[in-house]
Amino acid sequence: MTDLNPPSYTAVSYTGTKTEIFRLALVTGLLSIVTLGIYRFWAKTRMRQHIWGATRVGQDGFEYTGTGLEKLIGFLIALVVLAVYLAVVNLGFFALGLRFVSRPTNDAEVVAQLGFIYANLFALLPLIYFAQYRAMRYRLARTRFRGIRFGMESAAAGYVWRALLLTLITALSLGLLYPLMSFRLDKYMTDRAWYGDARFEQSGRWTALYRYMIPFAAGVVVMFGGIALGAITKGGTLVTVLIFTGVATFYFGLIYYPIRAAAYLTSHRVLGGQIRFTANPSVWRIIGILIGGGIAITVIALITFGLPAWLFGQTLRTGGISQLSGPLGFGVALGIYLVGLVFFSALALAWITQPLLCHVLGTITVLNIEATDHIHQRAADKGADAEGFADALDVGAAF
Repeated sequence: MTDLNPPSYTAVSYTGTKTEIFRLALVTGLLSIVTLGIYRFWAKTRMRQHIWGATRVGQDGFEYTGTGLEKLIGFLIALVVLAVYLAVVNLGFFALGLRFVSRPTNDAEVVAQLGFIYANLFALLPLIYFAQYRAMRYRLARTRFRGIRFGMESAAAGYVWRALLLTLITALSLGLLYPLMSFRLDKYMTDRAWYGDARFEQSGRWTALYRYMIPFAAGVVVMFGGIALGAITKGGTLVTVLIFTGVATFYFGLIYYPIRAAAYLTSHRVLGGQIRFTANPSVWRIIGILIGGGIAITVIALITFGLPAWLFGQTLRTGGISQLSGPLGFGVALGIYLVGLVFFSALALAWITQPLLCHVLGTITVLNIEATDHIHQRAADKGADAEGFADALDVGAAF
């Protein structure tokens, strides 16, 4: 029997251009240098406003309402908390006999030094997971669509202990249970996310993600098979081919899994019990963008920045310009480095990030978007640390 009310399909698109995002990244990056990094919080805000506004569902765009000031304040708060946390943790390590040794003089001190470093890294893991959840909550709280706010429940503590437990399980399984970890953590966030008074829900099965690990697993098997064969036969063409094929397949798997897993999760996401989504990005298209973008960035950077910098250096060496030395020389070198870094980052946004946004977002469709007409506004979230921990720890808050 024919369905009398077939679902409607609304395409998602990204309307930004390379020129727009390059110009914005370059200007805000230079302003960040001039202000000794302070403006970067406003730079991130302007970049999100641009990207959110260029992302459209049908004819409607998104709106980002975050501010640079709340990001700066959140960052400063996070720095204070991190300083206190690390001080307490290191006092505990000191009590256990672990301490920093500036110049190890024997093997025991070298081992103690390594133990101290890794202990500090592991001590940061709970804060990293905390920062990831809070960053996502903040971004949703500062995003609107058709005037309705997104939001997320205050449940970072639950995310942290689950993430720590799943990390341990994944490590003990030698990575075999990674699909369980990635599915459960994504589901935890999704099931606590809202659009107005409508709740998101992550359906599907974590075992379905295993098929996306096939290239990765095949690469590992072929690579170690080649290594084992080489140990038996003392090398040869076949060994070289197997190892090269295994390594190439392994790295392909590192790209393939997150792309296809994200598409699966998106296609099994439901909003308010009625609104669904589909996503089907091309792995090969994304690889092509990464390779083509990398080549374009290298060529453009060499021509527009690298060549002039080289000629300037040659002029200095030949005495065409009075030699720069001391603090002045260091300042010029640092300035050239920072400007080059900003220029390179702007090129990466224009030639890699922008094409990726166009492709990935262009493969998403929304089913039954008309149901959003019955969704009502939700109360505004304060934003708390405004992803300050994500900024301080450099996790999950690229733009």
